[in-house]
Amino acid sequence: MVPYIDVMLVMLVIFMITAPLLTQGVQVNLPAATAEPIDAPAQEPLEVSVDADGALYLNIGEAPDQPIDAETLVQRTAAVLRRRPETPVLVRGDRAVAYGAVVHAMVLLQQAGAPSVGLVTETPEAVER
Repeated sequence: MVPYIDVMLVMLVIFMITAPLLTQGVQVNLPAATAEPIDAPAQEPLEVSVDADGALYLNIGEAPDQPIDAETLVQRTAAVLRRRPETPVLVRGDRAVAYGAVVHAMVLLQQAGAPSVGLVTETPEAVER
């Protein structure tokens, strides 16, 4: 019984160290909003990021930190939604990007078959830090 406990403790330490490293994405300055946080989805959401220059990024694929074009965004999103139609779809727009760029990303997601799209924001307290 004791060796199993040792293995479990080692695995716990390994997971605690590697968990923060698993978060990938593009650095964007999110706008602040005083909205209540939504419950965490049961599965990983499909996130489209729009940086300050208006470039699009998707959190799936071989290089989620590389910008993609509109056609690739539609194709990859449609493929994910065909396999898992219940996948939540979110847009992370930089606060410095033009509103039209975020709307364009939402239109592309609609073309890909997303039934609804959520917007990611930060709380005003998080912005002040």
